[in-house]
Amino acid sequence: MRKNPFKTFPDAPKPLSFSVTRRVRFEEVDALGIVWHGRYPSYFEDVREALGDRYGIGYLDFFREKVAAPLRQLHFEYLKPLSLRENFTIKAELHWSEAARINLTYEIINEKGELTTSGYSVQMMLDYPEKSVLMVPPPFFQAFLKRWQENFIPDDHHE
Repeated sequence: MRKNPFKTFPDAPKPLSFSVTRRVRFEEVDALGIVWHGRYPSYFEDVREALGDRYGIGYLDFFREKVAAPLRQLHFEYLKPLSLRENFTIKAELHWSEAARINLTYEIINEKGELTTSGYSVQMMLDYPEKSVLMVPPPFFQAFLKRWQENFIPDDHHE
């Protein structure tokens, strides 16, 4: 992301990052041989899911705690196309927030090391199955935030 869309806090820990590497498949391209724009949400989701699993805040963790994390905002900035059979890396950074939300920024880097796409997402937290909006993070997420703030979470992992 050219500019971090999220508010930064002076005492906040540094963002947690994770990346995954993929290759553009035939089913992902349009008639021009470039990735169809509608595929990018799934690319962001690939790394979001991997990051969540890595740090103990994956979908199964949320389900187990009866918390839903629906998408509230999703933004993309397309800079260069990806082509059929091109390798690329998707990087996500989780940004600190004490609110009941998940703030992520994303970058997609092609095999030449060029930034092709950037974006961000915001997920809110709901009590499930009541679907009431949580105003503070649930206990399991508060425990995660505490570990993060105390530097008990390893960073910079790549799948």
